[in-house]
Amino acid sequence: MTEASAPIDEAIADVEVQMSVLFSKARLVWKEAAQQVHPDLQPAGYKLLSAIVRLGTTNAHVLADMFEMDKSVVSRQVRVLEEFGLVETRPDERDGRVRVLVATDAAMDRVREVRDRNQRRLRDVLLDHPEDELRSFARLLRRIAEA
Repeated sequence: MTEASAPIDEAIADVEVQMSVLFSKARLVWKEAAQQVHPDLQPAGYKLLSAIVRLGTTNAHVLADMFEMDKSVVSRQVRVLEEFGLVETRPDERDGRVRVLVATDAAMDRVREVRDRNQRRLRDVLLDHPEDELRSFARLLRRIAEA
């Protein structure tokens, strides 16, 4: 590290520390969200359920790819979601041989409530920042996520 690069390296190290803090907070938020949907739901199950709600219909293979999870883990979580009455498996409308996952009405309501609470919390934190700063921040997060 040269003297000229020291300030930028320190700033990047600070970003790394703050991302670590943010990821820890995100895990806590997912845990709380899962418990708000069902007291025995695990965070991984909530992440899958949330994706099913967002996508409308999907299958376990898509979820496994999306979250880079082992298919057996996804299958176990989907079974739990079904046992809790949060997800149903139905024949695909385009190809009856294929089974798709669909969130129940109760699951959609609960996930929507959790998302609304989380979005209000985020809005409260970000509301005072100018739009261009928020858009720049979103672009930066996208670049980090795609790296």
